[in-house]
Amino acid sequence: MRIGARVFEGPGPFLVGILNLTPDSFSDGGRFLRPEDAVDRANALLREGADLLDVGGESTRPGAPLVPAGEELRRVVPVIERLRSDGYALPISVDTSKAEVARAALDAGADLVNDVNGLAGPGMAELVAEKGVPAVIMHRRGTPGDMRAHATYRNVVSEVAEELSALLERAVRAGVGKERVVLDPGIGFAKTAEQSIALLAGLGKLRSLGCPLLVGPSRKSFIGELTRAAVGDRLPGTLAAVAACVLAGAEFVRVHDVAAALQAARIAAAIREAAGRSPPP
Repeated sequence: MRIGARVFEGPGPFLVGILNLTPDSFSDGGRFLRPEDAVDRANALLREGADLLDVGGESTRPGAPLVPAGEELRRVVPVIERLRSDGYALPISVDTSKAEVARAALDAGADLVNDVNGLAGPGMAELVAEKGVPAVIMHRRGTPGDMRAHATYRNVVSEVAEELSALLERAVRAGVGKERVVLDPGIGFAKTAEQSIALLAGLGKLRSLGCPLLVGPSRKSFIGELTRAAVGDRLPGTLAAVAACVLAGAEFVRVHDVAAALQAARIAAAIREAAGRSPPP
């Protein structure tokens, strides 16, 4: 898959570094509101070994308020423009569910649309098709304000697979090339801690959908519920989840702590490859 100037080949793992340009994100809200701080953070993620930068201007944590498109544009577009004018080396993903914001970000130099709403919002799939860019289709039910009420599943892995398949089919009907789609099971989005763990355990079943997988476990609430760790103390739990994602075959892992996650991902990938070479017992 080509994302910007880079062709991503093989099973990865590829690390997606998170850059939140928001005052209220659950983990690092407010830290990178100034464009110069955001650029410094983007360069730090590059130095740590990120393969892709994911830039977002609206928090999608449970209970987060909706952000008007104009405010999201104000947060995101100047940072992308500045990164591109500085010759920033990584492909850039824009994390948004608004077609207006996605268009402006792509015009400013972004290379991929990462949509927590699965390209289901007005005009989003059509925009991705028009621009011919890759996209991440994430699974979510409801909105940040009510998604906890939608965390009801008979079998979370099977139902997430079915709903992702429907979103993928919808996007393809709108003209999006399946070969440009990455699927995200949406850990923590309308999922309890138990359901998030079940999804991590069942990632292999999502591979039947025929697209690369991106998983975002970083510092999520399921880690806190299982370990009682505060948000700032969830790195060990995050690294365990990163290793699980890689062992299950996820190509992309979205994280805050790239350098640490890269070590965990490389060890897990080596174990995965060794297991593939081992003769059967």
